[in-house]
Amino acid sequence: MRILVTAAGSHGDVAPYTGLGVRLAEAGHEVALATHRSYAGMVERCGLEFRPLPGDPRAGGEGVKGKGALLRRAKEFVGELGRGIAEVAEPGADVLLLSTSTAPLGWHVAEALGAASAGVYLQPVEPTGEFGPVVGGARSLGRWGNRAAGRAALGVVDRLHRDAVTELRARLGLPPLSGPAMRRRLVREQWPALHGFSTALVRRPADWRPGLEVVGNWWPADTGQLPDEVEEFLAAGPAPVFIGFGSMGAGQGERLGRLAVEALRAAGQRGVLQAGWAGLTADADDVLTVGQLDHAALFPRMAAVVHHAGAGTAAATLRAGAPSVPVPVTADQPFWARRLTAIGAAVAPIPFDGLTAERLAAAIRRACAEPSHREHAAAAAARMAKEDGAGRVADLVAQLARGIGV
Repeated sequence: MRILVTAAGSHGDVAPYTGLGVRLAEAGHEVALATHRSYAGMVERCGLEFRPLPGDPRAGGEGVKGKGALLRRAKEFVGELGRGIAEVAEPGADVLLLSTSTAPLGWHVAEALGAASAGVYLQPVEPTGEFGPVVGGARSLGRWGNRAAGRAALGVVDRLHRDAVTELRARLGLPPLSGPAMRRRLVREQWPALHGFSTALVRRPADWRPGLEVVGNWWPADTGQLPDEVEEFLAAGPAPVFIGFGSMGAGQGERLGRLAVEALRAAGQRGVLQAGWAGLTADADDVLTVGQLDHAALFPRMAAVVHHAGAGTAAATLRAGAPSVPVPVTADQPFWARRLTAIGAAVAPIPFDGLTAERLAAAIRRACAEPSHREHAAAAAARMAKEDGAGRVADLVAQLARGIGV
């Protein structure tokens, strides 16, 4: 099978698909991963074909002021992304695997190609009565309210994509079809979407339609090794606390670095500080500043992990059996932060806007001193170890192959 995987966004939005791609390649498929150029090296090091999608994930809305300007920039990006997906699909594919962010455009490209397609989502965006919309951090509004809010959230997505979909379908020679009409078609066809997170965090909602499944994480294709300087630091003292905000906090590196060092000292802990997109720095003997590292190798050796609660980092912390101190910023992060706390694997979240050295120090002390957080995280990790998310995707691809006679 020729498989095209499409993913867009931050490192955490893309890295899991490297592991998924490797698993599919091991099953004998030809796999291409289409994403932003800044991730080309990461994709190619895994032995996968890289195809470029437009956009710089670090650019965001810098220099763009006002909701109207942000909306216009978002629509421009979506239009560019649609054209990009169409271009990278031109060599042809038997199956398109679409991430949450690329599916509203990829559906139409798959139709034009006559290719099978499926969702490989990292967030549970389908409306349900069991919780509110994942993006936006809305708390539960009751079963009716949650479903209504979930449908409204999808409506916002469809309005954002409306012009891009119109342009894309015209470019592909397809008759006009709106986003909502396409969603209704997918429901009728029971279009499959597998969700790459663990049932230890979110169980499959009972009111989801057939075809939507929660299968477990697919993990980044990491090396399993740490640099020598990190190994030396770990060996030089007790287990440290990791602090990193991933793609969040751009331009606040110096302030966040000072805050982190102050909090670690107040809590009596050593630290590993990940620079991330914010560019965190620290001038302290008991704090090591690092770049992008293999979380699967690092997190099991941490006393606790302070993170922004992105889907990938939250899952990696839980997989390591490490206590979490979630500091959510935006998008789906408050949702994952609350889920970690709800299962007992994390202290109460600290909103990023309310982060102070005092609050962070107190949370670190609780995470390290209360054994129940590590115990609950370890229990969740044991459950995650029994799941094979990438294997479930490989099984689905085999089913799609039989359906199209390949």
